[in-house]
Amino acid sequence: MDKPALSWTSKSERRPVAPGVLVEVPALSYHAPGQERADRRLGNKLVFGDNLAALAALAPDYAGRVRCVFIDPPYNTGSAFAQYDDGLAHARWLGLMRDRLELLRVLLSEQGSLWISIDDHESHYLKVLCDEVFGRANFVANVVWQKKYTIANDARWLSDNHDHILVYAKDKAQWRPNRLPRTEVMKARYRNPDRHPKGPWKATPLHAKSGSHGSRAFSFTFSNGVVWRPPAGTFPRFSSETLRRLDQGGEIWFGKRGTTAPARKTFLAELADAGTPSPTIWLHAEAGHNHEARDEARAVHPDQPFDTPKPERLLHRIIHLATAPGDIVLDFFAGSGTTGAVAHKMGRRWVMVECGRHCESHIVPRLRMVIDGRDQGGMSPALAWKGGGGFDFYTLAAPGIS
Repeated sequence: MDKPALSWTSKSERRPVAPGVLVEVPALSYHAPGQERADRRLGNKLVFGDNLAALAALAPDYAGRVRCVFIDPPYNTGSAFAQYDDGLAHARWLGLMRDRLELLRVLLSEQGSLWISIDDHESHYLKVLCDEVFGRANFVANVVWQKKYTIANDARWLSDNHDHILVYAKDKAQWRPNRLPRTEVMKARYRNPDRHPKGPWKATPLHAKSGSHGSRAFSFTFSNGVVWRPPAGTFPRFSSETLRRLDQGGEIWFGKRGTTAPARKTFLAELADAGTPSPTIWLHAEAGHNHEARDEARAVHPDQPFDTPKPERLLHRIIHLATAPGDIVLDFFAGSGTTGAVAHKMGRRWVMVECGRHCESHIVPRLRMVIDGRDQGGMSPALAWKGGGGFDFYTLAAPGIS
């Protein structure tokens, strides 16, 4: 039986891909004094040209090496953007995305991940398309990012305040995201009312939602005589041996008066290094918002700000979750260059591809400011960024031309 698939007019039509050759433009490449790389093959790259051809040109060197791909493709909303044709016919848009998804999958490492920013107009179609290319088993999450913090009072229907970020792994069985640092608000939830020597703690239930069927008959008697059984429909989280050890160590809480249901004391000191898993709802206070992104873009180009930038805090969170220092980050809808700028500040290698003229007019000046240390906006203060590094600028030439 055939598996369900997304269909559209001209799905069987595929544009021939002429990979071309990457040709450096030394006049537009830029490095901090004394920091040019001897081996530039896998160094930072900014490529001007068609992104489909660029992905094919990058494949010989980058196949299986890219740890994180972030893209912010045209949303196909019908809006007229100066930088993008964002009114592509629906079928053409799907074909454009399908061809690029197939190529980027080749570039991803087995531990790599894909993050796509998209709005409601195409998110549901894009999800099914990604399922076809990556496999439904490799879908990780649909993150909801609060891109606006104010209500649009002139909205005809509902105020549009969010975008989606679809997350896929090349191989979900091998991919594990990093954790987010615990915030001060999170840490404040841990207290120490009984002055336990291990420090602040938070009560954790002894029961779980799942377990073996036979464990529903589980019971345990604590040293104070309290008999505990998991509530109806739940299962014990810990074995009798573990509960006995926790009880002997004073790590079970029965409430101030000793009358509440027993719970485990989870100590902050034992969790501080592990961090916390990322939620799937990212509020603007944590991951930035559109207004913040436009302010960052104006800092580089006061007279010609980019129409649809993403905030540096958003990219910082994605790159933090998906990579480690030295890993390669790819963005082939580079836009205003936020991905490369943030990856650079975080000590990651990066490749960006952009077909618009703003590749030279917007992205190059921004990256120069980052390298010179003159960019002290966005994530620079939090990362203590002072400058350094560099990048090489490339164009695409026809095959056989060097």
